[in-house]
Parts: sequence; C-alpha cells; structure tokens
Amino acid sequence: MLPIPHAVDLSVKPEVTAFFDAPTNTVSYVVKDPQSNACAVIDSVMDIDYAAGRIAFQSADAIIAFIQDHGLRLEWLIETHAHADHLSAAPYIQRTLGGQMGIGENITIVQETFGKIFNEGTEFQRDGSQFDRLFKDGDTYWIGSMTAFAMHTPGHTPACMTHVIGDAAFVGDTLFMPDGGTARADFPGGDAHVLYRSIKRVLALPPETRLFMCHDYGPNGRDIRWETTVADERAHNIHVRDGVSEEEFVAMRTARDATLDMPRLIIPSIQVNIRAGELPPPDETGKRFLKVPINGL
Repeated sequence: MLPIPHAVDLSVKPEVTAFFDAPTNTVSYVVKDPQSNACAVIDSVMDIDYAAGRIAFQSADAIIAFIQDHGLRLEWLIETHAHADHLSAAPYIQRTLGGQMGIGENITIVQETFGKIFNEGTEFQRDGSQFDRLFKDGDTYWIGSMTAFAMHTPGHTPACMTHVIGDAAFVGDTLFMPDGGTARADFPGGDAHVLYRSIKRVLALPPETRLFMCHDYGPNGRDIRWETTVADERAHNIHVRDGVSEEEFVAMRTARDATLDMPRLIIPSIQVNIRAGELPPPDETGKRFLKVPINGL
C-alpha cells in the first residue's frame, strides 16, 4: 500500500455544504475555505431525462445560486472520477462562475477504453486535454488558504482520486457509508484487489478525518446520509472494516458485482464525462446525439 502522500492538517476545517440529487443518489459539495470566500465544487450533476433525450440544469443552478448568494469565489471544480451514474455539470458551472476543472491523470486510460467502446473516432482527444488540471498522486492545490492534496485510489475506475482538504476527505465512489459498504469493481479498468488496497489507504488517514461520500442509497430504508469518519468506517463498514482480509473482500466483491445491473445512466454519463461534462459534438445539422453500443458493455 502506498503511504499517504502528505501530512493531514486536522486544524483546517473546511465548511462543507452538500447538495443531494435524488434521481441519481449523488451528493455534490461546495467546500469553502473558513478563512476566505474561496470555494470548490466537487462532483456536480447535470440533470437528464434519458427517455426524452432532454438535459437541464436545476441541480447545477442550485449550486450556482448558493455560491452567488454567499459571495463565494469558485476556484476549483473537482471530479473524483469519470462517473458512470450521473452526468457532470462542471463546464456549465465554470461558464458562469469560472474556476479550474480537475480530475485524476488516469482519465486518459478511461478515455482510451471508452473511446473505443463508443467508437469516438480520431477527433476525440484521449489525452485529458478537456480538463484544466490532471492530478497525479500526491499533487497539491489551494482553495484560498487551504492546501488540498489528491490521493490516487483506483479500483472502481483507474482514474479515481480521493481529495483531502484539511480534516475532510472526498472519496468519490471508493467507499459508501458503513452500512452501504463499497463501490463495485467490475467496470472496464476496475479491479477488486486494487480497490481494497485503495480503501485501506483512505482508512489510514487520521481516525477523526471526516469522509464525504459521492452516493448514498439509504440501505434498509434509513434516511440519506453522506458524512462519516475514518474511525466509523474502520469499525463498522460491512465490507472492509478492520479484520476483513483482501481475499475475503475480493471474494465478496466479485460475487456481489456479478449480481448487479449496469447503472441506468452509464451510457450517457460516460460519453459526457470523458469529455469533462461536455456533450458530444454536433453533426452537420447542428444536432447532438448519444450512442448506444450494442453488446459493448
């Protein structure tokens, strides 16, 4: 297991505001520097009525309104990975509020893999150039006075990163709440062994570190929740609490993944998210289309 790339400064306590998108069970965040008006947006959502082929921006507009109403300055739009269950609204928010878009450097692997699956052609750049910043493991960046760092935590996808900002860590789909377990590892480029090691790296953060989930599904009918701690995950996570071996986890994860359907929005999500949230380019008539690969996933 790789070490944690930077010391965690638990004295820095970012102000975190969550926005829950019920149709996709996604949690987006505005993360504010307590010492300034600087903020970041993590894992924003673009609304889609897939059956009707219509997109909208109510979810993103709520985030924009919050930032404007509180007089905040948006410095970063962070994607923890190329999501398969919702479409990113990062470019829409960026066009209104500015900021830089960032994702893990292995987005290039995801672009190469799905560029072939969706037959995107040579005009689709597979070098991550759609984003403003490609994070390597251990890279740092600043949100006002706060130093943030990125940890490479693959296994769900090759490009997954956990972003640690003061006493808060944003884990993407790597972990769920303790009663929800962990992310699947059967997408192209996923690996249950790698996911286990990535999770153990996250759980090596200080016990009091706040962990913020990208999704929650309210297991057993409980209310939706998205915040826990390293200590709570280590004690209670149903898949990877302390004492669960890698072999046990991989056996469980492999068996469970074999029973799961593909995410409802994987086809539109991937095509948009490998483009940093932009829709596919228009055809000669000016219309835009999403492809459905037959027997391709």
